[in-house]
Amino acid sequence: MSRRLWAVAATLVLAALLAVPTATGSRNMLVGLLDETSALYGNPDRTYPMLQRLRVQVVRMDLYWGGNRGTARKIGVAKRRPASPRNPDDPAYNWEIYERAAHYAAQYKVRLLFTIYGTPGWANGGKGPNVAPRNARDLQNFAFAAARHFSGRAMGEDGRRVPAVKLWTAWNEPNQPFQLTPQYKRVRGRWVIQSAKDYARICNAIYNGIKSTLIGGEKVACGVTSPGGGNNPRGARPTVSPLAFLRAAKKAGMRRFDAYAHHAYPRKPSESPATKPPKNAVTLANIGQLQKEVKRLYGTKPIWITEYGYQTRPPDRTFGVSWTTQAKYLRQAYAMARKNPGIQMMLWFLLRDEPVLAGWQSGLLTSSGRVKPAFNAFRTLPR
Repeated sequence: MSRRLWAVAATLVLAALLAVPTATGSRNMLVGLLDETSALYGNPDRTYPMLQRLRVQVVRMDLYWGGNRGTARKIGVAKRRPASPRNPDDPAYNWEIYERAAHYAAQYKVRLLFTIYGTPGWANGGKGPNVAPRNARDLQNFAFAAARHFSGRAMGEDGRRVPAVKLWTAWNEPNQPFQLTPQYKRVRGRWVIQSAKDYARICNAIYNGIKSTLIGGEKVACGVTSPGGGNNPRGARPTVSPLAFLRAAKKAGMRRFDAYAHHAYPRKPSESPATKPPKNAVTLANIGQLQKEVKRLYGTKPIWITEYGYQTRPPDRTFGVSWTTQAKYLRQAYAMARKNPGIQMMLWFLLRDEPVLAGWQSGLLTSSGRVKPAFNAFRTLPR
């Protein structure tokens, strides 16, 4: 080919690249972790330098409204009903542990994503944190107070300005009963998806509470759905599939959100990210189905993948893949997400393996701190 033809060809290629900037996918997709064990109530002097070394852009953790069980009971913000619920300085509120996380995140240039979760007993008749509040206004008031406290303008008890938090999600995996119950309810002789009805109120309350601060810049994601569901109200463990849940929540009045969050895990622990899932499931391999349905119901919205990961063997010989396979699948999953221009964020679960096999072993480190190959795979992902 002549030099003239080479020059023409090069010009055409350059023009094509400039004309279609989205062809290379999500260049600015945020890369981060879901990990509250280490980043919230672990040792921050050990955790946050590690996050910086990993080049973590976002770390997600629950912001527990309250609750009378487990972690929600220990670090819930509102263990008793506040007299002035929209005032973050009400004596009933204790933000201390979340302020600490915000200060460390700001110091190490990591963005926090708070997931508002867990109903206090005083708001749902003494039931568990996975039962919706009786009055959604209580949740909306709390979301308002939380957004005000983490607006970047509030002063903490130590006299320092509390760093801003601009990323939020509403609840966690509401299509699973351990996160929101009941999933189904019998009404006038037929089954209704009660979790979607409750979640519509939860999403609206959290979105409206945060946005009504009029501070600006906050992004609120709803959904936060798990990848599968049986859609069988009579089953031993009733669950709702992501698309059925989305449609039911829309029908129940879920109105607005800035992004739709989803946990795009493969349906079998050893499957590659590209494996086609069974009916009713939404994984990374068919995330386009979720995007299409969100667009049909709400218009084009970004997708946040707020949880993803693979457990390893060792230590988990039942559900784990080898260490090298975990690293391989991590790279593959992030490459797939990055090619999708609608995916704005992808978070890996978690930093360090939980110490008991009943927990989760998808960490980039073992429970004793040994580095897995996935650690460097994550650290070298494009940003």
